[in-house]
Amino acid sequence: MIEVEIEDEAWTAALPEAAAVAERAATAALGTVEGGVVVLLTDDATVRDLNARFRDRDRATNVLSFPAAGMTIPGQAPPLGDIVLAFGVCAAEAGAQGKTLGDHLSHLTVHGVLHLLGRDHAHEAEAEEMEAEERSILASLGVADPYRADAQA
Repeated sequence: MIEVEIEDEAWTAALPEAAAVAERAATAALGTVEGGVVVLLTDDATVRDLNARFRDRDRATNVLSFPAAGMTIPGQAPPLGDIVLAFGVCAAEAGAQGKTLGDHLSHLTVHGVLHLLGRDHAHEAEAEEMEAEERSILASLGVADPYRADAQA
């Protein structure tokens, strides 16, 4: 189950279909894995606060992932965790990289869900594997390769 919560209305002002875009990307990233994911579309201040409290980094970032701590809910697929996206950072990155906000939201949602599934990019080999998986999932959604050279302006 995917639940999208919009806390900052800037998301829907800029991208009226933001909730549907995030839900579609999260569903694609999950593939056949069953589990609950909450996607919170919020503002930079909220993400900065979460990043400072949980990662000791006092700055806003584009996306944060918070894996669930192995909890179970009777009769439901286990919750996998939450991902949180900052509107201002995401919108600025999309503009700087010449992408639509929808494509960037799709990419970062897929990226966040893959983290919930245990993927990481701390080492070069892991990063290459995770990026390849992102490219494949995004291609299935009709989203261009976010790592191509001309997308990183």
